[in-house]
Amino acid sequence: MKTLDQLADEQLVGLYEQGNNTAFEVLLTRYRSRVYSYIFQIVRDRELTEDIFQDTFIKAIVTIQQGRYFESGKFLGWINRIAHNLIIDHFRKEKNENTISADAFEYDIVNNSKLSDLSIEDIMSNEQVLCDVVRMVDFLPEVQQEVVRMRFFEDLSFKEIAEKTNVSINTALGRMRYALLNMRKMAAEKDVYLEIK
Repeated sequence: MKTLDQLADEQLVGLYEQGNNTAFEVLLTRYRSRVYSYIFQIVRDRELTEDIFQDTFIKAIVTIQQGRYFESGKFLGWINRIAHNLIIDHFRKEKNENTISADAFEYDIVNNSKLSDLSIEDIMSNEQVLCDVVRMVDFLPEVQQEVVRMRFFEDLSFKEIAEKTNVSINTALGRMRYALLNMRKMAAEKDVYLEIK
């Protein structure tokens, strides 16, 4: 008999639906750090990350308990989509959407080799670009949103995206190309600068 740790995500979800709370704890332990990192990577604020992280798992619990979890793919992708939607909601509610406070940078900028050649202005500009991109994805046609999220938020290859969406690799690549063109067009119309330093 397999221990809970050895079970696949789908099996753990099934057990949790049947009332086994430990099964969800295993899922939480399995993905806690990856979901937290995903959220923090976008919002760059520990307190906000904590809030969105908790809301993400609460929403996941409610969805599973209501029998509305129908994800045939990866649990991580599903939970990251919940997190992503909550991040978008936060950005929408924020009154001053186009500013990022320097207080949001709690990581060590001085000793981060990836950022060693960047000024603080460049770093803040990059953060703004990422926030703008996340907001723009929501305005794309659904099939383009899907491919962008799978590629950038779930880290799937185009082959995996093609399989999950039942299309050819060329179609998946085409959707990504159109998504990027649409985002560039939106950026131009809204005068949003999209270049990462």
